[in-house]
Amino acid sequence: MANPVSRLFTEHPRSVGESYAEHFEVAAGVGLAMLGGALACFVHALVPGLFQRTGSATIKRLYAEIVRRQPNGPRLAHEDPAWQVEYEI
Repeated sequence: MANPVSRLFTEHPRSVGESYAEHFEVAAGVGLAMLGGALACFVHALVPGLFQRTGSATIKRLYAEIVRRQPNGPRLAHEDPAWQVEYEI
């Protein structure tokens, strides 16, 4: 059994073929992009004429980036019936 520090900080990055620093860079970048997209969505909710496509563009860009990073060429979510949305906003 791995020690708690190893489990918390290095086990997952190793499982995806990254060092802690590499994983931190990617995860922090995704998180910052999500925060930016979220902020744009909130501003858009208040003033619909602003940031009309920023939220959806952020989601699409992040999705493509994450899919690209997956090993073994995963099936795209939009091709998987389990991931089909019932409605779109």
